[in-house]
Amino acid sequence: MTKPLPARYRTTNWSAYNAALRKRGSLLIWLDREMAWLAPHERRPGRPRVFSEGAIQFCLSIKVLFKLPLRQTAGMVASLLRMAGLDWPVPDYSTLCRRQKTLAVQIPYRRASGPLNLLVDSTGIKFLGDGEWQARKHGAQGRRQWRKIHLAVDTATSDIRAVEFTPSRDGDSPVLPDLIEQIPEDEPIDTVTADGAYDTRRCHTAIIERQATAIIPIRKNGRPWKEDGPAAAARNDILRATRPHAAALRKSFREFRTPRCNSCDL
Repeated sequence: MTKPLPARYRTTNWSAYNAALRKRGSLLIWLDREMAWLAPHERRPGRPRVFSEGAIQFCLSIKVLFKLPLRQTAGMVASLLRMAGLDWPVPDYSTLCRRQKTLAVQIPYRRASGPLNLLVDSTGIKFLGDGEWQARKHGAQGRRQWRKIHLAVDTATSDIRAVEFTPSRDGDSPVLPDLIEQIPEDEPIDTVTADGAYDTRRCHTAIIERQATAIIPIRKNGRPWKEDGPAAAARNDILRATRPHAAALRKSFREFRTPRCNSCDL
């Protein structure tokens, strides 16, 4: 049997194609002049911090983006500030090294109008255990290891609102309350959508406590819970409403759930 010929694609819009390739190499970094670069006075004993959490996170983001050591990171941030016309001090490498251990990472997101609708799921990432030099000298030790990433995504903007890393042996449902806690308390949550793995008392209780509605299919052969609280009552209402259509709902969740990332190597 002859092998089919590969498809050939002809580029006709060369001007737009070349412009797109040039745009890939452009460097554009936005700096907000109104950002809190210096840390506010905390009125506590001891030496006060000079730089805010946002300033440290910006410097470390440049470090990771361009794969720079800490000293070169401080120099690049200083040059960026000069090009932007900002007379801001730059943290030195020792400050960056010390502050990165306790940095609370702030995940930017776009706030959508109305209550928040969360989509919760988990995926796996694999990483190589030994370094290249050790594997070449002593041989590969063991198999590749796995970690799980638990995500809570805003369905309106597709932004990641909460994230947790756990070992591969941990389940999905125990992490849902921690994901919900990362959402500010003053931000209302309308719905939390997840698959049948989150059909547990702990998950339903965490959702009810935030005055949200759980969109979670009941597990196969699921039974009514003892109604000892609002979470159990809400779950039993879902069971009674979806029992005639349980098979179709489970099939739809399998089709539209977030695919697992089995090819991510770190």
